[in-house]
Amino acid sequence: MHSSHPLELFPGRTVTLMLFKCVRNPAELRRSAMGGQITAALINPRMLVDPFQVIVAANKAVHLQTIGKMKTRSLNSEIIFNLSPTNNISEAFKRFGISDADDSVLVVLVATGDESQTLADIKEKVDGEQVPMEELPMLSDVTQIRKLYKVTPQEEKMGGLLDSVVCKMATKDVM
Repeated sequence: MHSSHPLELFPGRTVTLMLFKCVRNPAELRRSAMGGQITAALINPRMLVDPFQVIVAANKAVHLQTIGKMKTRSLNSEIIFNLSPTNNISEAFKRFGISDADDSVLVVLVATGDESQTLADIKEKVDGEQVPMEELPMLSDVTQIRKLYKVTPQEEKMGGLLDSVVCKMATKDVM
């Protein structure tokens, strides 16, 4: 029940997404990620419109890692940072990283080669119910997303919420 997407610009690299709800151990997961026992980005799905948003952030993170221009210390933290519309790293972690009170988590793994063992290890550590990625919109807080990304009704009418969000993510470095 995971979703894998090859990164076309980076052959051999794949982004895998796993969505969990009814998570009973978010604090433990967060500590494990911070301590390096989980080598994946743990994202709060309430702030996501669509999985494409995460693929864009992961692609940008891999690109910045390749050219040596990451603003954070790891690829996983760079993915979380790239979801944010601002350049404030701590704000990005507050908004997009998981907190001790969250009950759902999106696990994002960027891998080269076979990742089956890593996926199994992560699934084992999450005390929650894995659900299909198609359930992501049911966990999203669209009102908070519009507010955070400052999406105007005109923008949303012209291209949709996802287009507005991805555009603001992509242009934060130049604005």
